[in-house]
Amino acid sequence: MKPWTIAIDGPAGAGKSTVARLLARRLGYLYIDSGAMYRAVALLAQRNEVSPDEADAVSALTRTARISFQSDGDHQRLFLSDEDITEAIRAPDIATLASKVSAIPGVRAALVTQQQALGAQGGVVMEGRDIGTVVFPSAELKVFLTATPEARAERRLQEIQARGHVNATLESVRADQDERDHRDATRAISPLASASDALEIGSDGVGPEQVVEEIIQCIDARRRGA
Repeated sequence: MKPWTIAIDGPAGAGKSTVARLLARRLGYLYIDSGAMYRAVALLAQRNEVSPDEADAVSALTRTARISFQSDGDHQRLFLSDEDITEAIRAPDIATLASKVSAIPGVRAALVTQQQALGAQGGVVMEGRDIGTVVFPSAELKVFLTATPEARAERRLQEIQARGHVNATLESVRADQDERDHRDATRAISPLASASDALEIGSDGVGPEQVVEEIIQCIDARRRGA
């Protein structure tokens, strides 16, 4: 049976990365964090002192960027050229900048082409915001994972603090999240949306293992034709 392409979309803080990583491990598939690719572009733009308002310049940087993933045991490392930027892209300012550069049509076009190439053979769990609607609209399984704004902000704060950003507060994280949600949902190109045939799962009060189990059950049922 041909390996499936599985698309997992949803807003920031819904738990997509953890669920996608665990699911890929269960299935023996490749895990790809598409959001990390936009963060890589944001980091590249920041280092080159290019504003997200300079759409043509950011798009040009994206087209020449060498972004790649490498497995590190149970984890995945992101490289920009030969530099490991896995930790550098997780800074809060890069997350905000990534949301802005992701609205640039030239950036999205370049990265969608790369993402489609990475998943062309199937056997991929890719997560992001437009995977099921734009990158892989024919994916064998599409999942839209969400949670309440409060739960997402609390989860995001824990992630940020775990990376050493101890000055972050729930209020600041929630404000950034609300702004990002609005920008992602209202942008003209590939706005955040659930595909019409996506399996929608709420992660409030539910562990990632339980979410993964629900997805596995859905895969098994579809493969049996149930």
